Amino acid sequence: MTSLLMVLSGARTWTLRDGTAHPTGFWAEEFVVPHRRFVDAGIDVTIATPDGAVPVADHNSLSAAMNDGDTAKVDDLRAYLDEVRDQLAHPVPLESVDPADFDAVFIPGGHGPMEDLTTNPSMASILGHLLDDPTKVVGSVCHGPASFLTAVRADGSPLFEGRHLTAFTDEEETQGGLADRAPWLLEDRLRELGAKFDAGPAWAPHVIVDGNLITGQNPASSADAAQAVVAALVERP
Repeated sequence: MTSLLMVLSGARTWTLRDGTAHPTGFWAEEFVVPHRRFVDAGIDVTIATPDGAVPVADHNSLSAAMNDGDTAKVDDLRAYLDEVRDQLAHPVPLESVDPADFDAVFIPGGHGPMEDLTTNPSMASILGHLLDDPTKVVGSVCHGPASFLTAVRADGSPLFEGRHLTAFTDEEETQGGLADRAPWLLEDRLRELGAKFDAGPAWAPHVIVDGNLITGQNPASSADAAQAVVAALVERP
């Protein structure tokens, strides 16, 4: 059976520029939609977090206001989170993961990854083992690519240098109201690493497939990113 490691942030706050602890977590849609798609495709999904911390969904991601007023969608997100609550309550510690056990890794966003996945050495090691293997797939959406920032090769060069990708844009962070308080912006950091960043229209679905690397820009990109991962797993060498 195809196996996929889904890495969630274990952070519950994001430290802003002024030291304020901004409540956060993982973004519900970016976990629920891909997880459901992977399971429906017959993929064996393992959930992991740094130190095995129990992840929480960002409260805002379960509000009607952040889901275009669609209360039915929010109800569905909540119902699915309840359905998999036992899995979420017992994640595998990221530090114990052997990347050789998995065919793919997928990292959802929310501001949580900006706090704990961006400097996690185990996360960087997993990405380093999978990205350069054409039989493996690396996928992420929204703020999930914050996990890419400290991944390097043996010579110290950025792992994602020269790779075509997308993530939550500076424009979206600005429109979301946190850009001026953020300690740094994800699009800026990825560009500084030498990644070929491709920004689509704000809040619209936008997915970039670069070989075995699949990235989605924002929550609306979750379904398309997940489908692209499934397709890549089917088509891999």
